Amino acid sequence: MTRFTIASFNVKNLIGADKVYYKFQSYTPEESAWKQDWMAEQLLTMDADIVGFQEIFEQDALRDVIAHADSLGQTSNDAAIPDPSQRYHRKAIFRKLAYTPYGTTGLAFAPNSADTGEAGQRRPGVAIVSRFGFVGMPEIIQDLPEPVDIPFSALRGADNPDDAGHYRLRRLSRPILKARIPVDGQTITVFNCHLKSKLGEHVTPAGAEFSPASDLTNYDPVARALGSLPAALRRMAEAWVLRREIIAELDAGNPVMVRGDFNDGEHAVSSEIISGETPFKNYAWMLRHDAKTSRDRYSDAQNEQITEDINRVRLHSAEKMFVRKSARDMVYTSAFGGTFESIDQIYMSRHFHPDYANKIGEMEYFSVLNDHLTDGSHPEAPYNKLASDHGQIIAHMVMDGVGS
Repeated sequence: MTRFTIASFNVKNLIGADKVYYKFQSYTPEESAWKQDWMAEQLLTMDADIVGFQEIFEQDALRDVIAHADSLGQTSNDAAIPDPSQRYHRKAIFRKLAYTPYGTTGLAFAPNSADTGEAGQRRPGVAIVSRFGFVGMPEIIQDLPEPVDIPFSALRGADNPDDAGHYRLRRLSRPILKARIPVDGQTITVFNCHLKSKLGEHVTPAGAEFSPASDLTNYDPVARALGSLPAALRRMAEAWVLRREIIAELDAGNPVMVRGDFNDGEHAVSSEIISGETPFKNYAWMLRHDAKTSRDRYSDAQNEQITEDINRVRLHSAEKMFVRKSARDMVYTSAFGGTFESIDQIYMSRHFHPDYANKIGEMEYFSVLNDHLTDGSHPEAPYNKLASDHGQIIAHMVMDGVGS
């Protein structure tokens, strides 16, 4: 059996010192060193084999963090791991304590195609580091070859169905990084994403210096709400683009794992688009799509077929599988405005579900590093610019020995 860990880490704006990423925001050399040291310590604690990073502005800054984590890990190994001359060096506890360096070859970075490098107007990308390397070149999905037109259905009684309109998506707000990673004789397709945030998209009129909705001294709740609408539409459309890529991999018979900052909880529409539908208990009671009478229902055989078709392409939340297994009642990766919730997720195909007869592995444990999170709405909350405003999540997996 081979064990491995897969994690998601929103680092909160990683960039080198004295570089303005958002308007008037940058790190002094001291702040940059502190942040990179904190990240390296988190990586050392996580000790995950595959890590998906979000909010990476510069690949070099991430390389520095990984090199620092490797240095800390080597120092820890020198202090804690006995050399082969000691007869007890094979004990399991030392395998648990040992840190394996990432090195310099297993890093893939997806810069944001909307990032021009202009100070104050930077746009973050995502990255994956893998101790197992990659099969082929990782792929970046952001600028769509063909725009996605999402039509709205006409309301009943509308004179012209074409008047219902549509939403068009040409580019994702941040790239999706797709990588194939070899683990224990299996190739797993891993996606790393950072969907559009809930921050409103407020349009600035031509010639204006800023959007009226952003002027909080003249608070306009209707305009603010209108700004939240396109943000939600964009997030759901991006989730659909990711879902399309997931289905292509599942149709090819490939195990899939998805992790990242979904900017929504498990039961949000965007998350459910990514994971897929949950099948009904029994479709035999349901009216057929082409029913002509009240007796036209799906057959028992069709019920089985529909259920299998849905289950085949479903993804499962690592957090929820852990909660079911451990009887724990709360995991959170974000604390803001008095709300503690999980917006960072790890999902996996049924290849890793314990109830699937043909599984190739399963999750043994799920952990989250969230002690650094504080709710910024409280006056006593410490300054967290140099850490992250997200918890780090790790799924501890065991393979069933396919390649052993």
